[in-house]
Amino acid sequence: MRTCMFRTTLALLVSFAQAAGQQSPPNRINEPIASATVVSEPPVIDGNLSESSWQNAQLLSGFVQREPMEGEPVSERTEVRILYDGEALYVGAWLFDRDPSGIVVGRTLRDASLNDTDAFLIVLDTYLDRQNAFVFGTTPAGIEYDGQVANEQQAGGGGGGSSRQQRGSGGGFNLNWDGSWEVATSIDGSGWYAEMRIPFSTLRYPRGGVQAWGLNFARNIRRQNEQSVWAPIPRQFNPYRVSLAGTLSRIQAPARRILTITPYTLADGFKDYTAPFPDADFSATLGADAKIGLNQSLTLDLTVNTDFAQVEVDDQQVNLTRFPLFFPEKRAFFLENAGTFSVGSGRSAELFFSRRIGLSGGTEVPIRAGARLSGKVAGMQVGFLNIQTQGVDQINGSNFGVIRASQEFENRTTLGAILVSRLNTENTGDYNLTYGIDGNLGIGQDLTFNGWAAGTDTRGVAGGEYGFSGGGNYTTRDWQVTGRYRQIGAEFNPEVGFVNRRAYRYLNTRVLRHIRLDNVSWFRELRPHVQWEEYWDLGGFSESRKIHIDNHFEFANGAFFQLPGINIIGEGLQSPFRIREGIVIPAGSYNNIDWEFRFNSNRSAPLSMSGGWGFGGFYSGTRFSPNATVSYRFRDVFSASIRLNYFDVRLDEGSFTTSVLGLNASYSFTPRIYVQGQLQYNADTEDLGSNIRLAWLNTAGTGLYIVYNDIEHFGVLERTGFSRGPQQRQFVIKYTKLLDLSSF
Repeated sequence: MRTCMFRTTLALLVSFAQAAGQQSPPNRINEPIASATVVSEPPVIDGNLSESSWQNAQLLSGFVQREPMEGEPVSERTEVRILYDGEALYVGAWLFDRDPSGIVVGRTLRDASLNDTDAFLIVLDTYLDRQNAFVFGTTPAGIEYDGQVANEQQAGGGGGGSSRQQRGSGGGFNLNWDGSWEVATSIDGSGWYAEMRIPFSTLRYPRGGVQAWGLNFARNIRRQNEQSVWAPIPRQFNPYRVSLAGTLSRIQAPARRILTITPYTLADGFKDYTAPFPDADFSATLGADAKIGLNQSLTLDLTVNTDFAQVEVDDQQVNLTRFPLFFPEKRAFFLENAGTFSVGSGRSAELFFSRRIGLSGGTEVPIRAGARLSGKVAGMQVGFLNIQTQGVDQINGSNFGVIRASQEFENRTTLGAILVSRLNTENTGDYNLTYGIDGNLGIGQDLTFNGWAAGTDTRGVAGGEYGFSGGGNYTTRDWQVTGRYRQIGAEFNPEVGFVNRRAYRYLNTRVLRHIRLDNVSWFRELRPHVQWEEYWDLGGFSESRKIHIDNHFEFANGAFFQLPGINIIGEGLQSPFRIREGIVIPAGSYNNIDWEFRFNSNRSAPLSMSGGWGFGGFYSGTRFSPNATVSYRFRDVFSASIRLNYFDVRLDEGSFTTSVLGLNASYSFTPRIYVQGQLQYNADTEDLGSNIRLAWLNTAGTGLYIVYNDIEHFGVLERTGFSRGPQQRQFVIKYTKLLDLSSF
């Protein structure tokens, strides 16, 4: 049966791809075309665009709004010029403003959100495949904002990405990619200006010589909640809609070999107070990453003694479900080119989830060495990954491998395959394989179908090792309609992936209407919608059901609230569910109604607030779950937020309350020197976690990191099993340096 399923799915995907290849490409009659001017002497990157070379370059203007008045001219004069030499591409932007006092500068922090600040963004489709791109952006504060777009139909974030990618192994926009480039800005009485230098060595393109790239620019004018673009894009899409970009024509890109080495040195002090005989452990470590350009489009990344001391800690979560929670990947080595390896249904059934490598049950497993090969071969996107971990405590060392290939066709259509493996290198009889195919079919600009099918092979398991999913979405200016079906077998086991539940069938459908009130200046949009999702076990028993009916109200300044949305909920238990120690919910079917409310004020204001609540039936009783976040920003140097999630659950079987309290703050001395702090208190564990990081960055996220981690326990031994006091403390100093050896 499984073989038949794969053959049928593969045949459908091949026919889809063949049909897509016969489609006419999107109508590009009015596509804007730019040219770059070659210079013998590069401009100084200081935010001052006074050099004569800038004045001699082609003037690119004609920006039009994407939001709020689609197709109307940009409200403030906007001009861009492009230069290049044998080393780099130079972009200059004149972002004039008749009210410079109203410019929203934003935070001085690398990769800070561009949604709630004035900003300038460039999208470069260097392969001209109309699906993938590099993104470089900045704000009046002069921050470096960069990322990668993969498979444009998945890309999110209306204004250049709202947060770090939260899709595990990949997805549409990867903000965690850090390129080596420069930017400087300035502000005067006429507006603000941005000057960028993007080395050709930072980019990947098919060959050296004369070529054309996809190109678009976006500008945010935040006080008007306006976004304008150079190549027109309908408001239902974002600037990462690469297929609608313009073209940068006849650029002479050099054929260069890329060779960079990033060594690091680390000193670490760690003490585990929960050990029988606590003692401080001091160590020093050396390691390195290397990047080798095998040709212009294929890159080999190597890593030895990989360390992630500078990575942000996870946000604490409260789990009131029967299923494991998803924690996103935050380690830069795995997030670069992550979209290449992304297959499956995000946060539910991912065939490859890099967080399974180097982490096991919350324990860090040392990575000895690894290699990643990614790029394009004969027009096909390929990726190879191999990582070897070291055994520690009761965890054996393992080898992890991924092979991925996908072919792109016209109009957002792709067809791909993936193989993922885990081999216990201390017991070769212990292994796991995952293999799958996936595809997307674009029809016009509005309709997209996608799907995947996979199987796993685990020693000692027979039958039920399958999973598949298919669905589509229809997106226009006024409507969003989506539908999806997914089925996961009882023994489906992608050990290097993520599956939050097994042995189920899932159906989801959603209809949303956008209603604009263009004659009301202070109001932006109504979004009435209805959604139904349900999980059944393979025998047809309903395990979870939710029918959501709601309407969103969005204001011109970005403020938002929803009508208290109504949720019709069903939960089916075939066996008792222990939700808390001493509280067990009996088997049975539970049907309830609850109400949810969410809101946020104008996020670009120095002081803003967001929050909401859920209230209503929950299994045999009720649940009340308010949450709130208050954020404050002082100019472009200091920002802080405090968040509270509270849960009050009252059941026939017992009642309990729990909460998570978090405080985040950052202070930036310059765009590359900053200190960040995070405090989190979890009432379940009664632990207070602290993470403080001082960063003094060079290029591409390298530089000096000083990190302090602390976990303090405030519970009592009888309840939590730990004595009151410190649990773990760690102090780390790490220095990394990017060495560019390409010219040697």
